[in-house]
Parts: sequence; structure tokens; C-alpha cells
Amino acid sequence: MKSVPSINIGLLGFGRTGSLVAKEIIQDSTLNLKWVCRKRRSEEIKFASQALGHKSEFAPFIMHEELTKDFLAANPIDVLIDFSSSTAVECYDLIASNGIKIVSAISKYSEKEFDLLTQAAKKTALLHSPNITLGINWLIIASKVLKKIIPEADIEIIEQHFREKKEVSGTALKIAQQLNLDSSKKVNSIRVGSLVGKHEVIFGLKNQTITLVHESTDRGAFGAGGIYAAKWLANKKSGMYSIEEAFHEKFMHQFTNLCQQPVP
Repeated sequence: MKSVPSINIGLLGFGRTGSLVAKEIIQDSTLNLKWVCRKRRSEEIKFASQALGHKSEFAPFIMHEELTKDFLAANPIDVLIDFSSSTAVECYDLIASNGIKIVSAISKYSEKEFDLLTQAAKKTALLHSPNITLGINWLIIASKVLKKIIPEADIEIIEQHFREKKEVSGTALKIAQQLNLDSSKKVNSIRVGSLVGKHEVIFGLKNQTITLVHESTDRGAFGAGGIYAAKWLANKKSGMYSIEEAFHEKFMHQFTNLCQQPVP
């Protein structure tokens, strides 16, 4: 028997990634996708359920200008998941003021946009991560452990993405920050084809290298991470959180034990 949905979700964005995130949310019996906000809406397809091949009509599409206090009162949600663009942060104050938690999976914000993000976090629980896949956090943890074991290693980060991605990967910058590396010197970018996303951390040693790799083979991985974050955030108090906190809370015991192991 399916469990009754316990968390109502609103979704910002229905592009290549957002549509797959919506699919993942719908497949989770503990979640209820209430509505999807997108830039454009066709008269033929008015529901996300229709766009994803379902016969029943649920999760209606709305436009950004329709996202108002009255709409939120009539269509309440517990958590907003944002897979749209950085400009959507302009609606965060409205969302936060209505007591709704926010998961932001936007890869990069301008300084002004980030200020809006932090202001919203004063009113609600807000989790922001440039890469919300669970696997990338395993990569970061493994890299930190490996650096502790071999601090003399020369470390380089390589990030590969689809041809149209212009900016440096926010995830690669985060990896560099977590490893205390100069991102301007240690992050190498490759743009080719339609790669979803691939990150490598290379540890160079004398006569050998060790490479840790994470690759997103399907954008559904972002959906799984977004869902994990939304469930974790549902009972948190106001403040800014990261996916590392959500991840480490569950696996902190194992992580701490690994870091405390003596170097052989």
C-alpha cells in the first residue's frame, strides 16, 4: 500500500532538468507535486502530469506573474524546489514570507542575487547547493579523506559539461573550496557535446596518479538529490543550509570515523 503524501512540493523550472525532477517527485509516494512554475505555458498542455505522459490532470503549470500571495494561500506547499534560473531568487522573499521552505539547486548567483538568497534564509529554512546530486557529495568526502592521507599530492580538478554551458562549474569551485585549492589555478574546464556533467579530482604522486570521478549519466540524479534535500529541510528552522549538512547529518558517524583513522 502506498503511503499518503506528507510533503507538498512546488517546483520552479520545467526545462531539461526540471521536467525530470518533476518526474522523480511524482514517483515518490511521500511527496505531492502541487504545481510547477515556468516561463511559458501552452494552451494545449496545462498540467505537468500531461507533459510527463499521465492521463490524469494534476500539478498545473503557472506563470511567474501568477505566483502571488493569494495563489500560495489557495495552493499551499511545504517546500519549493528551484531548478530554474538565478533570477527566480527575486520571488524568494514572497515564498519565505509565507512560511515555505526553499531548496535552491541553482549553480551560480550574482552578488546581488546571493544577497536576496541570504535575506530569504532569515525568514525560512533554505538549502542551496550548486550540485545537489548525492554522488558528488560522496566525491567531496572521499577527496577530503584522501587529501588527509596523502597531503603531499598535487591535486587538479577537471569538470566537463555540455557545449552550451559557458560559466565554470559551480560544483568544481565548491570542490576546490572544500579542498583549500586555488580555483583559478586548479580547476580545468572542458565543454563538449551534450555531457550532463562530469567531475574528476586527480591526485598526482611520483610515478602514479589516483583519480576520483563522479559523472551524472541522467538528469534524474538531480531530482533524487532535490527530493533528499526537501525531506531533510522539511522540519528545519529558518537559516541557510547546504546539501553537505543534510548529507553529513546522515553519514557523519562514518565520515568522522574515516577522518580519525590513523594514516598507515
